[in-house]
Amino acid sequence: MDFTISTQEAYLSNYRASVEQPEQFWEEIAHHYSWMKPWENVLDFDMKDARFTWFQHGKLNITVNAIDRHLEARGKKTALLFEPNDPNEEAQHITYNELSERVNKLSNVLKGIGIQKGDRVCIYLPMIPELAVSVLACARIGAIHSVVFAGFSSSAVAARIQDSACKIVITSDGGYRGNKSIELKKIVDEALVNCPSVQNTLIFKRTGDPIEMKDGFDLDASTLLKEAKDICTPEIMDSEDPLFILYTSGSTGKPKGMVHTTGGYMVYTGYTFKNVFQYQEEDIFWCTADIGWITGHSYLLYGALLNGATTVMFEGIPSYPDFGRFWKVIDKHKITHLYTAPTAIRSLAKESIDWVNSHDLSSLKILGSVGEPINEEAWHWYDTHIGKGKCPIVDTWWQTETGGILISPIPNVTVTKPTYATLPLPGVQPVLMNEQSQPIEGNGVTGNLCLQFPWPSIARTIWEDHQRYKDTYFSTYPGYYFTGDGALRDETGYYRITGRVDDIVIVSGHNLGTAPIEDAINEHPAVAESALVGFPHDIKGNALYGFIILKDNAIQENEDQLRKEINQHISEHIGPIAKLDKMQFVSGLPKTRSGKIMRRILRKIAEGDFSNFGDISTLLNPDVVEDIVSGKCS
Repeated sequence: MDFTISTQEAYLSNYRASVEQPEQFWEEIAHHYSWMKPWENVLDFDMKDARFTWFQHGKLNITVNAIDRHLEARGKKTALLFEPNDPNEEAQHITYNELSERVNKLSNVLKGIGIQKGDRVCIYLPMIPELAVSVLACARIGAIHSVVFAGFSSSAVAARIQDSACKIVITSDGGYRGNKSIELKKIVDEALVNCPSVQNTLIFKRTGDPIEMKDGFDLDASTLLKEAKDICTPEIMDSEDPLFILYTSGSTGKPKGMVHTTGGYMVYTGYTFKNVFQYQEEDIFWCTADIGWITGHSYLLYGALLNGATTVMFEGIPSYPDFGRFWKVIDKHKITHLYTAPTAIRSLAKESIDWVNSHDLSSLKILGSVGEPINEEAWHWYDTHIGKGKCPIVDTWWQTETGGILISPIPNVTVTKPTYATLPLPGVQPVLMNEQSQPIEGNGVTGNLCLQFPWPSIARTIWEDHQRYKDTYFSTYPGYYFTGDGALRDETGYYRITGRVDDIVIVSGHNLGTAPIEDAINEHPAVAESALVGFPHDIKGNALYGFIILKDNAIQENEDQLRKEINQHISEHIGPIAKLDKMQFVSGLPKTRSGKIMRRILRKIAEGDFSNFGDISTLLNPDVVEDIVSGKCS
């Protein structure tokens, strides 16, 4: 069986094999990697108890496959291409040979300060090469890395350290984000007041800002690295040994520490990177996500390196020093693949097209979208202005919990359709469920999106809380993994994610997905972005409440007229049943750092409940909640 899917016939053949003989299918894929000891059994699972074992008793180390096996043929090839926040600072091209040396040295440093297989290591670093090196060094010695996005507050950092009882924190003096400097060491110091499990911090230098160093506790990384050896024998890991813990927000309560293990995660991310992006040897791949999120873990780092790719790490933001930064980076490094979020696309689409047109984007071959369903207007802008109508767009659907992409077009193989993630990848068996918890047959239907069979990179549990894992993902539909998303399967079998199931509002007996209505609102020339939620209504049962961001040049003198126009737009595009009962113009929306709208906050506001918004530690801008509550709008 060919590892790469290059035709529609190959996709159908691979998909059929993955469903009819899944163990044989994944066994053939797994043979593309280096194992220290072969597995005894490909798969053992219990969907009701949420127990999964892939490549049972197989022994490996993921860094051998991501680094070592490339050294002979690709040692001098750029592995990490670091583009700093400041465009005047020189980019770094770190070869596979250099990456190997840096990972080995840091691995020895960690071992020298007492980190052993199974220990948890919190990594709180900006998007600098040391972040990637730290992740890989943990994997090399069998420590479990827990990366926390370097924009979280001290309380959010502390909660994650406490939950997994991390033994050490790797951080830096500070970090850059646009025109701001963030005091990361100071944030860690505040977090560690209540983290007795932490025995040391390991400090890298980035900003050069003065920091307080506690003697014997705070360790200078550069000093220890100078003395470290550049050879470190990789730890022998079982396929089911944990590789990392990554936290995702719970709808209520504390964040969930999703556990991903070594063998299955490696096999699936490597396979999906190769096929979803059709990666070729000389390509330059840029995933704009931070490694603090699953997208950065799976496709900026592990999936890319498993394929011997050149992968870009970008420290900055798309608006600094101006709105042409993304396009300048593509032009500068001749990027072939751009994988970014609809939030970024929409924000850049609001700006003058001159920012785009002043740069050469002809190197681009494939565009990707991740983090949320992309609306049609953004899809067409991305296609027309960035891809010039020549670059397939892979609208990928997946989750932190899934470890890798599950539904996506394959470039130049799958015919794309705006706003549709299209078809499941091999090994992925989606099912739509109705309100009676029964699978919905046929096409042209909508339902709750579930998966009826495990794939290799499925999360194994929530750290030390398997019952919560079962309750969250496997109790609603026993025997199925429930994604929490609703989906539409069109007449051709293509899937479109319609939003979280709790974003499907029943109005006067009609099931209304918020995504299509938001698409209609966003097409109004005055609207930049919108988010809808339901709220209780005496007659309809539920009605729709819209939170709407207007474009900077939108005329707001006559808001009543604008409200009428927006509802007329909805009526024309969706139908009168979908019109909004309430509409609030806002300055921003409560979004996580990965671009997802935290709709439970909007629902509470719509219902007039301002008592407790729960965990908002993952919000990009927590102040926006207060602005919405107070009715502010800019």
